[in-house]
Amino acid sequence: MQTTKPNAPPATSSVAIPLPYRMVLAAFSGMGAATFCHPLDVVRVQMQTEGANYRNTLDATKQIYLRSGFSNGLYAGISAAYLRQWLYGSCRIGIYAYLLENAKLDNVTAGRKKEDISFASKLSMGCVSGGIGSFVGTPSELALVRMTADSKLPPSEQRKYKNVVDCVRRIFREEGLRNLWRGATPTVARATLLSACQLGVTSEVKGKLAKSGWFGPNGEMFHGLPMMFCATLCSSFCANIVANPFDVVKSRMQNMAIAADGTAMYTSMVDCFTKSVKAEGPLVLYAGFTPAFVKLAPYTVISLTLADKLTKALTGKEAL
Repeated sequence: MQTTKPNAPPATSSVAIPLPYRMVLAAFSGMGAATFCHPLDVVRVQMQTEGANYRNTLDATKQIYLRSGFSNGLYAGISAAYLRQWLYGSCRIGIYAYLLENAKLDNVTAGRKKEDISFASKLSMGCVSGGIGSFVGTPSELALVRMTADSKLPPSEQRKYKNVVDCVRRIFREEGLRNLWRGATPTVARATLLSACQLGVTSEVKGKLAKSGWFGPNGEMFHGLPMMFCATLCSSFCANIVANPFDVVKSRMQNMAIAADGTAMYTSMVDCFTKSVKAEGPLVLYAGFTPAFVKLAPYTVISLTLADKLTKALTGKEAL
């Protein structure tokens, strides 16, 4: 006889898993992925903000390591990455999983198959969860960009943040509360598109693969891991294509210095986009595409697979 896990919500077909519970599972899943993928994020940010200084991804990785080492270079800002998962990641995956489950329950109540959810609806759920999560998590995203890009600055210009708390506190004290949400527009735009592709495409492809029988009945071959790998890899590539231009703009706006009189290099997302393309050509919008995809793919595979399997193990239900 199957028993319910301690402290877990009841895994019945008619009761949705509470949103806070899903968000906690999502946060831990994101932290696991961030631990593995953070060096790729450091390389991505530095290539997007100062791409002309690096020939390619390998050259950027080598220079960062030689200049600052492992912990202060390739793992600079890891505390901000963890905070980001509790703010952005928990909302993004948690809200999406909650909305998807409730849509399935509504289908059952209406006498339809629970899987009969349109692809457009899944994309919309991804947009909503990604937009909310990115706005909530913008301060941690700003801290992540600042801390990962700090080592490339001349010693006299380095901000030398001790940790993510010190970073957020100093930005608030030196630049004001409003600047904790600097770059929020491109951040939200990027996350909305990225989450729609990441989450919506993953759910859609996963459903198609489960029905295909390629990975066993209902995709359960090897506990569903091969099916999740294929679904999340497809979604990673789609997400990276649509999100990279916004990622470049976001990184440049968040890393720019503010003069004493309050002036800055870029006045808005559109201004940053226009000046960057005019100065470096349209391909600048895909600067850092390779490290972004190399980072996004394993991050998506690990975080979404962990979220799905943790949820399944603790509640008997799926996340995606």
